Amino acid sequence: MTSRVVHFDIPIDDPARAGAFYRTVFGWNVEKWGPIDYWTMPTGEPPGPGAEGALTPRAEAPEGVVIYVGVDDIDDALRKVADAGGTVLTEKMPIPTVGWSARFRDSEGNLVGLFQEDPSVAMPEGMPGA
Repeated sequence: MTSRVVHFDIPIDDPARAGAFYRTVFGWNVEKWGPIDYWTMPTGEPPGPGAEGALTPRAEAPEGVVIYVGVDDIDDALRKVADAGGTVLTEKMPIPTVGWSARFRDSEGNLVGLFQEDPSVAMPEGMPGA
């Protein structure tokens, strides 16, 4: 499989303002997702090639836009990152009913995410819907 960008996060300060901006400029449907501060923005229609975008609260040390590359095996991809001189920042983390994600810095210090689809990932105990 050739890997492609499948997701991106845009750091924001004001969800309503940012949502209105992306709706107006690109026509993206911005919707709150789950109990956390997270708003999804699909950029294409299934089964099209659009990437899933999201608005996320700005971190104390903002990184800017983060792209996520879809992979078949996130554990293998993390090994390749380390072998190629990248730095793994977060090991594989569950996204309930969606899949797995991880983040790393590439050889130039850029923050990049990985995503592996896996709808069987369980909701952690104590989270709404578990």
